[in-house]
Amino acid sequence: MNNCILCPNDCKIDRTKSMGACLSLSTLKIAKYYPHPFEEPPVSGTNGSGTVFFTGCSLKCKFCQNYEVSRNLTGKEISVNELADIFLELEKLGVHNINLVNPTHYYDKIIDALKIYRPKIPIVVNTHGYEKIETLSKLNPFVDVYLPDMKYFSPTVSMRYTGKSDYFEKASSAIEFMINSKPKIYDGELIKQGVIVRHLILPQNLNDTKRILEWFAPFKEKASLSLMSQYTPFGDIKDLPELNRKITKREYQTALEYAFSLGLSDMFYQETKSADTSYIPKWDY
Repeated sequence: MNNCILCPNDCKIDRTKSMGACLSLSTLKIAKYYPHPFEEPPVSGTNGSGTVFFTGCSLKCKFCQNYEVSRNLTGKEISVNELADIFLELEKLGVHNINLVNPTHYYDKIIDALKIYRPKIPIVVNTHGYEKIETLSKLNPFVDVYLPDMKYFSPTVSMRYTGKSDYFEKASSAIEFMINSKPKIYDGELIKQGVIVRHLILPQNLNDTKRILEWFAPFKEKASLSLMSQYTPFGDIKDLPELNRKITKREYQTALEYAFSLGLSDMFYQETKSADTSYIPKWDY
């Protein structure tokens, strides 16, 4: 934290004194924790996924649906011991796993918390995918399930939406590391170990979606794919006119048919009605 290089930003900022590129100091800060019912079925199950939403973000997509959280505008500071207590509290509620949402810039603190209390249920890392393999290697022994996004293929697209042209380069290497590290293990309908790669389809960006599906195809036996239709206009998109609408049923159907043409079958789909702000949690912690 004195010279932070946890994520590909490599900002080298002393986060004990100033915010890093993630807009976060060294102290843990979370916006909410609760049993979340709206992840993929093998993650949420019947009792929910024990999600912990961390504030700040090392990627900061302009259209982020959790904008207040990713920009560190809401939340509460907690200690490492308190985070370990939250793991235990969620576990006692009967959730199927502990789901760490946007944890990249706090990985060292999370490892410390898991050393204090390691739940007997799977640990899920729910990430934007913009990761360093060196950091993931240290975290990997504590993780059972990876739930990464693969957001962008084109450097031009990722630059437009995040200010970073190297997103695909970093995310593709990181996700391949995840897939090779965690072979699929299910207990009935619940995932106990493995990787589910998420892709959010964006309006007028089907070419990027198709390239991502082509990239994923060689991994189709090792990992699952979640093809998401839930994009809802949100965040700082006033200069991004193409993002001022939800995706159409035709756009989603085109993406789905292309996935099928590549032989992808271990896949989760969404109904277009999932594109609604009512699914965004209330940040009330």
